[in-house]
Amino acid sequence: MDKNTSTRTTLEKALRINLDEKKYGTIVEIGAGQEVARQFFKTGGAAGTIAKTMSAYDMKFSDAIYGAQEDGRYVSRARVQAMLEKEFALVIERVGTSRSVSSRYFAYAATVAAKAFNVDNECHAWCGIRVQMYPAAEPSDIVAHIRMRDQNAERQQQALGVFGVNLIYAAYYYFENPKNIIESLTDNLEQDRIEIDSIGFLGPYFEEVDNRAINLHLIRSWKTRAIMFKPDGSVVTPAEMLYKKNVLAIRGTFRPVTRLNVDMIEQGLKSFIRLDGVKNKNSVALAEISLNDMHGNDLMVSEEDLISRVTLLNSLGYSVLISDYTRYFSMRAYFRQFTNMQIGIVVGIMNIRQIFDESTYRGVEGGILEGFGKLFPDNTRLLVYPELDRTGEYIDYANIKLPDNLQHLYQHLLANDFIFGIESSDPELFHIYSREVLKQLPNGRGDWEHSLPAGVAEQIIENRFFDYRD
Repeated sequence: MDKNTSTRTTLEKALRINLDEKKYGTIVEIGAGQEVARQFFKTGGAAGTIAKTMSAYDMKFSDAIYGAQEDGRYVSRARVQAMLEKEFALVIERVGTSRSVSSRYFAYAATVAAKAFNVDNECHAWCGIRVQMYPAAEPSDIVAHIRMRDQNAERQQQALGVFGVNLIYAAYYYFENPKNIIESLTDNLEQDRIEIDSIGFLGPYFEEVDNRAINLHLIRSWKTRAIMFKPDGSVVTPAEMLYKKNVLAIRGTFRPVTRLNVDMIEQGLKSFIRLDGVKNKNSVALAEISLNDMHGNDLMVSEEDLISRVTLLNSLGYSVLISDYTRYFSMRAYFRQFTNMQIGIVVGIMNIRQIFDESTYRGVEGGILEGFGKLFPDNTRLLVYPELDRTGEYIDYANIKLPDNLQHLYQHLLANDFIFGIESSDPELFHIYSREVLKQLPNGRGDWEHSLPAGVAEQIIENRFFDYRD
């Protein structure tokens, strides 16, 4: 990264670009003023950088310029992509032969839903840049989805202006390292003013970039708390997946995913759809993997390892959430941002013991009672899968032993239908442990293959996941 990035202000970034006559393009912004363009004009010398700025607020005008998207949405990935394609093509068509052959052209686009007057709307934006990394090169794109946390439109607009300058600057000066691009996108913005929950690097220059892995850097660089993957492996914004959906989640390491994991999800789903208003068509089941241990420490798992797990879960048709949440109530709060429908969390007996361990709530002012108040405020339930303990005794939600001082709390949750029991479909599954499978992988093929769902062992062997050796 530029050694001066920590001291370079937004206006200094804009001025550096303005003073470079080889960088030239257009800036189009819909929904929150022309804040990015304003930064370039305010610093001076913008005539050397900006060919055109534009906003098209009226839907008919916008559709006439960029076409109507199939889903009819104006703040969407498809809309910002259409804007980039149109505007970059116009730059090349109109000035591509009249300017210096050393020019590197760009088009910046943003489509925004900012804070509306007297309306509690979702405040978010799709922002992107199409840029030539070298003169006459085929362009590449960087497209990001951001959520604005400021409570008034003016501050949201100001944040968008800073973000846009950061994105344009990073595309030109940090393009050789996508992680540096990500880290620079919140330069000169106070913590938590914006959240970046999705980013895509597209085009010939970024062919070697694994967009699944690079999105995980958004978590580790504190741009977001979680990244979601659809079953096809693509990164998706949480609102797109969870809006008006019932959510069933199971937390695990899934290293690798086993037949036991799958049975927990499927048995949980059978119980979940018995709840009021829950149907297969309006629900999403997802596997959640935390980057942290139970004490909140980063496990420092490599992105390659995490993507291996995502790949295997996706192959079974599951969506995946990777987060840095430690406590279950934090994960529930994340889901509640996007849906007011039912939330179910599938847990094992070990997880229940962790949830009822008072040391889990160190640092929480109200201790375990505050934690439970945050976990079970509305339409949230735990679905408990049984186990066999070391002595072979069958333990389920009804006979689990918890500390004496918490037994009444547990019975209260049972009596009020916050905790349900689910059954195993096959007692043999109790003998499957991911850690035991993992130990056997360096020794090649073997009995471990029978512990995994159909097709998973083949993928591990073919891709040599988790240190598999022939």
